[in-house]
Amino acid sequence: MTVSPKPIAELKNKIKFVLSDLDDTITTEGHIPSESYSALWKLKDSDIKTIIVTGRPAGWCEMMARTWPIDGVIGENGAFFFRYTNKHMRRFFASSPELIETNTAKLDIIKNEILQTIPESKISSDQFCRMFDLAVDICEDIPPLSKEQTATIISIFEKHGAQAKLSSIHVNGWFGTYDKLTTAKFILTNEFGLTEEQIQTSCVYAGDSPNDEPLFSYFENGVGVRNIEPYLPILKSKPKYITQHAAGKGFQELTEKIIQLSR
Repeated sequence: MTVSPKPIAELKNKIKFVLSDLDDTITTEGHIPSESYSALWKLKDSDIKTIIVTGRPAGWCEMMARTWPIDGVIGENGAFFFRYTNKHMRRFFASSPELIETNTAKLDIIKNEILQTIPESKISSDQFCRMFDLAVDICEDIPPLSKEQTATIISIFEKHGAQAKLSSIHVNGWFGTYDKLTTAKFILTNEFGLTEEQIQTSCVYAGDSPNDEPLFSYFENGVGVRNIEPYLPILKSKPKYITQHAAGKGFQELTEKIIQLSR
């Protein structure tokens, strides 16, 4: 029997850590609305730690870790974690930087095959900021590709032995065994000292698309913002909770509930 997500109003635990996807979870139509950025500051002022977990590139993550009111960023779908604290940027890499050149050459072969097979596709405009993965635009700066075209892109990555994950805007592919979840668990345990029980009782994960599914499966307090609804039929592991609002307003809604529970 399929279990539908519960309303966010039923979230009960006192939350100390918020892990959140970026695109279409904190952002709305590609922008960070005032309610989302304000929500990040409210979490900080309430002594609730926030970690962004995104497929976006190292260049973006460096900027976010340094300038946003957050406690770190997991980027390129788990390839690294950046945390700026006491005027020092701490960096953890899940994959050896020494492999970048080798893997980039292999990803270039995949890139060429994708562009030849799906001429309507395009490499993400932020690719020049990336260290470890290849991001294929499926709707951000181009007309949306079909489900069949997107599936073909994923199959090309996998044929070459790469991982591939679908977000709301890209297909991201990389070589390595890490993903958003493996790095999130490592960071919560080794950087912040949480036990498995503390992770399940005091952490929330918020997301909006299929590449968040491993985290929905793992986190007891997994939350989908409303715009995840079109993906629910294909998710084997659904979020336990869902917001009334979509994207940035949904993130604001979740934040207000978490701060209410912390009082």
